[in-house]
Amino acid sequence: MKEVQLHDRHFSVSIGADEIDKAVQKVADKINIDYEGKNPLFLVVLNGAFIFASDLLKKVTINCEISFVKLSSYSGTESTHIVRELIGLDEILTDRYVIVVEDIIDTGITMENTIQKLKHLQAADVKIATLLFKPKSFRKNYNIDYIGMEIPNGFIVGYGLDYDGLGRNLPDIYKVIE
Repeated sequence: MKEVQLHDRHFSVSIGADEIDKAVQKVADKINIDYEGKNPLFLVVLNGAFIFASDLLKKVTINCEISFVKLSSYSGTESTHIVRELIGLDEILTDRYVIVVEDIIDTGITMENTIQKLKHLQAADVKIATLLFKPKSFRKNYNIDYIGMEIPNGFIVGYGLDYDGLGRNLPDIYKVIE
């Protein structure tokens, strides 16, 4: 599919599945080197990161654990700039290496809130792994440790990313047609 319609918007392919797979492998390779012998906890941010996390963790060869948290700061195609924690974290993080797995980081608001919570829970180290990063939208001052690829601003769907619930299941990433 080169174009799709979701609700009232039309989208065209921006990043193909093969390119996504290469970006996922790049992130996994770096994590495998950096965390050899450390048994990190991967904290996957739902809903969007579930496909990236699934593909990433199939390529991670080190011992690790996985947990999930559900956060949200979007309504439609715009960030609300208010982070709501919908499902909390059950693991004890004291002295743990934590890798937060996110689908996309644009403004950085959601992730900044998450980092603060994890540090408050006394994690030994908190790193961020994201498939997509929008550097022109980023407004915060923290390091993003593992980036699959940088992309321009613009609303996208597919590979876990949605438009009001639709499009997460698409294997490619699509950009909105203005």
